[in-house]
Parts: sequence; structure tokens; C-alpha cells
Amino acid sequence: MRGEPEKDTPGAGAPERRRVTIVPGGPILVEGPVEVVMDDGNVVRSDRFLVALCACRRSGRYPFCDTSHRRRVRS
Repeated sequence: MRGEPEKDTPGAGAPERRRVTIVPGGPILVEGPVEVVMDDGNVVRSDRFLVALCACRRSGRYPFCDTSHRRRVRS
């Protein structure tokens, strides 16, 4: 299901929003700190102000990006 753009509505009790940036061919950048719930139910946390999440699953530090997406195999 696609998310629809929402208008910013000021007011008490409004949830804090995090900015998520999808980098074409690269990671997903999330303003931190974050908690990531893995498919097995484990939770991993990062307190960094900007967290790069792996989108290609090549990272040795998955779910965090280690720039493995940059490596190319020469033929």
C-alpha cells in the first residue's frame, strides 16, 4: 500500500517524524536514533544521528550499510 502525503498538523500529541531518504543504487538513510525490527523478531538499535540501512543485502553488517553495494565484479 502506498503512503499518501499528509499535511503537517501542529498540535500536542503529534508523533515525531523521521526523515527517510532512499538513495538510488545505495542505502536507505534514516535520521536517528532508530530501532530496526528484523524478520526474526530481533531488534537492533543505533543512536547515530543518521543511519544508513542496507537495501541490497550485501552488507556484512546487515541491516546497516557497509558500502558493499559499491563493489563491482569485473568480467
